[in-house]
Amino acid sequence: MYELIRLTDRCGYIQSPAKIGLVRLAEDRVCLIDSGNDKDAGRKVRQLLDANGWRLDAIYDTHSHADHIGGGQYLQKQTGCRIYAPGIECAFTRHPVLEPSLLYGGFPGRDLRHKFLMAQPSDALPLTEDVLPEGWQLIPLPGHSFDMVGFRTADGVVYLADCLSSRETLEKYRIGFLWDVAAYLDTLERVKTMEGTMFVPAHAPAAESVAELAQVNIDAVMEVAQAILDICREPVCFERVLQGLFRKYALVMTFEQHALVGSTVRSYLSWLRDAGRLTARFEDDMLLWERA
Repeated sequence: MYELIRLTDRCGYIQSPAKIGLVRLAEDRVCLIDSGNDKDAGRKVRQLLDANGWRLDAIYDTHSHADHIGGGQYLQKQTGCRIYAPGIECAFTRHPVLEPSLLYGGFPGRDLRHKFLMAQPSDALPLTEDVLPEGWQLIPLPGHSFDMVGFRTADGVVYLADCLSSRETLEKYRIGFLWDVAAYLDTLERVKTMEGTMFVPAHAPAAESVAELAQVNIDAVMEVAQAILDICREPVCFERVLQGLFRKYALVMTFEQHALVGSTVRSYLSWLRDAGRLTARFEDDMLLWERA
């Protein structure tokens, strides 16, 4: 773990629970794409940089989930590097309590205020095209998170953040976190046609082609959508929808899973209702969902 995998003369990634991209800008200068989960991840990254005699210029965050920004505060304090984050993600990176608050829909209890859902804050700046290294392209990848992005480097290596899950991850967790289902499906369709010398998803193996895996992820979304429609053959409240999915996929309910999967299921319900496939009504002071 935390081994540097080289892909080209300049580009590679640090193998970690969420891959950290590493690109050499000069002989002794590098930048990172994301920073890992926490201070320990940041410390291991810095040890790798020091061992190679590299100075860290900047961290380019793909999005603001804790496993991608958690090492930022440590690395910024230790190296003075700049951190950039896109759109709304910048606010969440500066104020990480927004993440568990979003998931829960209110003030998050202590079960949700931990490093896996709430990173340490970083002094992030807005990520725009003009702050990127020469030859880089910013790739919008919305859906999994508000304004998630990827990057294409001058070497043609494409860093895809969290828009793809591995087959093993999909089999284990079944319902991957999504903010906007429609945007996510659009992103996957674009990913299927992308060109690059190598693709680096954060939670799937690096590969020369990811079109097939993108379709696997699309199919997984459609399966979950169908499962929700099946549960809603009769009018049901949200908690019954969530219970039905947990039972179908043999998931274990915890506060964290209730927040993560629950937030995602609400996104599915919004998408299906907007598409005219579900209806919603209030009855006996309860919001009920039913297949259209």
